[in-house]
This record gives sequence, C-alpha cells and structure tokens, in this order.
Amino acid sequence: MPDFKIDTDWAFAQYERVRDVLPKAEFPATSRTIAHLEDIADRFDVFLLDAFGVLNVGETPIAGAPERIAALQAMGKLAIVMTNGASLPAKTSLAKYKRFGFDFTAETVIASREILSASIAAQPKITWGVMSLKPSRLDQFPASLLDLGDDPALYDDVGGFILLGSADWTDARQKMMVESLLKNPRPVLVGNPDIVAPREDGLSLEPGWFAHETARATGIAPVFSGKPFDAIFAEARKRIPANIPNHRIAMVGDTLHTDILGGKAAGFGTVLIVDHGLFAGKNVESYIQASGIVPDFIAPTT
Repeated sequence: MPDFKIDTDWAFAQYERVRDVLPKAEFPATSRTIAHLEDIADRFDVFLLDAFGVLNVGETPIAGAPERIAALQAMGKLAIVMTNGASLPAKTSLAKYKRFGFDFTAETVIASREILSASIAAQPKITWGVMSLKPSRLDQFPASLLDLGDDPALYDDVGGFILLGSADWTDARQKMMVESLLKNPRPVLVGNPDIVAPREDGLSLEPGWFAHETARATGIAPVFSGKPFDAIFAEARKRIPANIPNHRIAMVGDTLHTDILGGKAAGFGTVLIVDHGLFAGKNVESYIQASGIVPDFIAPTT
C-alpha cells in the first residue's frame, strides 16, 4: 500500500480534486520572492509556522531553521507552531521541537490534536474507533477511544471513527471501515487533514487522504480539525494579542492547499517555503497558476 506513485504532481491533483470542500479565499495577483523570513520581519509581528517542510522534514530539523526562528524571536516576533500532526501528545511534540533546537513553549505550539479534542467533546458520548499510532495516548482524549486493528467486529461495534495517524493503516483496515460505514453510517472525525507529508525518503500518505477516500465511498462528510479549516486558525487568533491586526500575522507553510489557502482564508499574510517540503525541486509557479492559490511571499527556506 499504495500501488501508485506518491509525488508532488499526484498530491497536488488530490488536493485539487477535493477543492470544493476546502475554504474559499481571495489572493494577490502576484507573489514577491524573498530569501528567508528575516527579509519580511518588518512587515509582520507574528509568524505562524507549519512544522513539516518549514521547521523539519520527518525527524530531521531543516538546516538553519532553529537559528532563523531564534533571530525572529530576538526581534520580539511571536513565533507559533501550527501543525496538523495530531498523533503525538502536546508534551511529546514540544519535547521534539526542543530536541531540534527550537525554543517554543506549550502556549506557542498549536496542534490539530487540540482542535480534535474539542470536536470530540462536542459530540455525543460514544465509543470511537481510531486510526492511530502506538505513541498516540488515546487515554488523553475526552471520550472512550479504541485502537482499530484487524478485527472486523470492532469496526461495526464503535459509534464513530477518528482518523489520527496513518503510518500503520492498511488497505484491509480501510476496506473494513468503509464497509462498516456503508452498513451503518456514523460520524468520521479527522485529526490530520493533510493528504501527504514530507519525510526524509519522500512523501507519506496522511489521514486526510483516507478521509477523502472514505467520503467518496460512503457519502459521509468528515469533520476536519486542522489546516486549512478555520477552527485551528481561530485558536491561533486567541493566542495572539488583540492589538495585532490580521495583516501583521503571517502563515508560513510548504503547501498551497493547507497553509496558504487556510492562512489567507483566515485573513493573514502568507509565505510559501519551497525548498524542503511538497514543492522541493519543482517549479512552484506552475502549481500556483494551476490552482490560483497565490502566496504573498515565496522563499526557498525558512
């Protein structure tokens, strides 16, 4: 799994394929090219930073990124991580960033996991079946969550499904979930809306891909918790001083359909990083023209 090539062109096509369920936004006519984030430090007071492709690739920090963020922080800029990584508890994620050399606090790391927890709490009290990873700590969520394995009976027994982390997911498990939902439609919550994520050895399939495939097969609209959807941006706005206007906030990311679209829909400035994430080694202008999603700034690196 899978039996198709996962590359930038494929991922871009999948994001465009689900464009109708993504937020709407207006974009500038053109982008300005900069060398790195310090070039626009005078224009923004807050930098919302995607993790994969901006701070790190897989488990490897991007060269120079810790020093760049430290320089912005020394200028008095507020740097907030905005990640769709929902599998790891907040303390684990924070420890990872510190290990990479970044100086963030619990208040300056926002993961879609937090938004998912709020979404779960707002649902009826049921037992959820979860696509998860071993370190996911399902006991920390505000409901009864069971890890979905290979027992078909479990898929039929749970009251809904949560897509959290997909590294251990299989074709057989996907088929069991879809077949169970076709027999008995139930809610589907998605902690990570990303379709792919950049790793050291290429792009990995993420929960967003399986969520959209499930929606196509069952007609059940998933509830997404991370970028580009508005709840995570609303949470970021709560953590930013009220006297800082939206145009002084920049969303920095490596994807057009999650970071740039989501940031612009929230009313923020946007910066696309192109050398380390989804568009590494590609002519990003062709993807911008094809999608109409235009960042305010384009930088090779953070």
